[in-house]
Amino acid sequence: MAENNSAAPVPRLPDSVAVINVGLPLFGDAVRAQGMAAVDVDWRIPAAGDPGLVAALTVLHGRHAAALEAANAEVTRRLDAAAPVLVGIARAGEVVPGIEGRTLLHPGPPLLWEAFCDPLRRSARAAAIAEGWASTPQAAGDMIARGEIGLESANHHAAALPMATVLAPSSPVLVVENGPRGNRAFSGINQGPGATAWFGVESPEAVERLVFLRDAVAPVLAAALQASSPIDIFSVAAQGLQMGDDAHMRTQAATNLVLRHLLPALVASDHPRRDAVARFLAGNHLLFLNFAMAAAKAASDWAAEVAGSSIVATMARNGTTFGIRLAGQEAWFVAPAPPVEDALFHPGYAEADAAPDIGDSAVLETLGLGGAAAAASPAVATFLGGKMAGAVGATRAMERITAARSTRFRIPYLDFAGSPVGIDIRRVVAQEVTPQITTGILDARGGRGQVGAGVAHAPLECFQEAVRWLAGALG
Repeated sequence: MAENNSAAPVPRLPDSVAVINVGLPLFGDAVRAQGMAAVDVDWRIPAAGDPGLVAALTVLHGRHAAALEAANAEVTRRLDAAAPVLVGIARAGEVVPGIEGRTLLHPGPPLLWEAFCDPLRRSARAAAIAEGWASTPQAAGDMIARGEIGLESANHHAAALPMATVLAPSSPVLVVENGPRGNRAFSGINQGPGATAWFGVESPEAVERLVFLRDAVAPVLAAALQASSPIDIFSVAAQGLQMGDDAHMRTQAATNLVLRHLLPALVASDHPRRDAVARFLAGNHLLFLNFAMAAAKAASDWAAEVAGSSIVATMARNGTTFGIRLAGQEAWFVAPAPPVEDALFHPGYAEADAAPDIGDSAVLETLGLGGAAAAASPAVATFLGGKMAGAVGATRAMERITAARSTRFRIPYLDFAGSPVGIDIRRVVAQEVTPQITTGILDARGGRGQVGAGVAHAPLECFQEAVRWLAGALG
């Protein structure tokens, strides 16, 4: 046998090192301190290592993953493909399904009168007075407490209401129709700034604003809409993003686009109060907010018809609880309403004056607007550190917990990338990152209206509850 005289290879250390560091950044820092390249991967134990949640996530990412992904793809497709158009303005009792007798619709998950926060109580009493059911706030409250006036969640009636808005049967509503499905959704006409019921004020001035909307603004707008071409709401919202809106906290650009669209018909109005209506419209920079919310509600209701999904179809608050519903499910998963953070208060007000987060407007965040589009709005950036980096960070955070990108809501500061769409409860719970919602702040107990604005962070608990429920339901 021939003898093998070849020398064994001599091991050599590499001349250069490039490291991917998973976990503690300390190790990456040590490599970089020695002049070598290191990339840190922000990894952590899913759901903070909670055994029950990890088990539930394992189920949802395991044998059920393919079915969930297919359902989620259809949900996000519908959220992105919905084409809601404003088709009319009418009284709620005539068009909103399920309103019977003396019934008031409120924002957020269902809630008993005893649990209503102060701003929402005041708004409900003002709505009852405007309806003619009572002559004073005390009498209105007593009627509600005795059950003579019913209370129901607007979300159960295809409606979405901002802040502390309460709808009564004679309240005027925007009627929005989603072309691909033919379903309709509704929101009230935005009540504007000042002493108004949607800001939790029940003064005679607030009641008068409700009557003015019903008897003057609604007929003028309805006639103008009838004389104009239909308003493609999401097309207007998409243009607004290019002009500095986020379509939630800031809607000035989209409001101006709508008013420009209606201007010829508004000028031709012969309504005896057309001058007062014109002044109101000119001073209401949040007019478009309710347009966007009704459109988002129409889109989310269509998406909610898809069964077996882990995507959030409804996200709403009533000032007491914060609730979500999954596509394909009627059940609410609720947690206490959070405070509004990153707040800027009006002069003379502070954190102690602030009511918890309230309103159905979080439906906008489910399909790529509001906090999801924060990077489009320099105005929103003022609430997030005062620099565009903060607004971009808010949008990036939403990207981590969503399943898709919008094909129509594009953000200039992100090279026109689509905003994130479709909040997936699995991603929220695994990463412990919750949606951020751009919103206003109401006075907690004094009935003084809006006291500031900021960003609310959705509570993690309701998403955790939804993950546990979905894993159990599937199996």
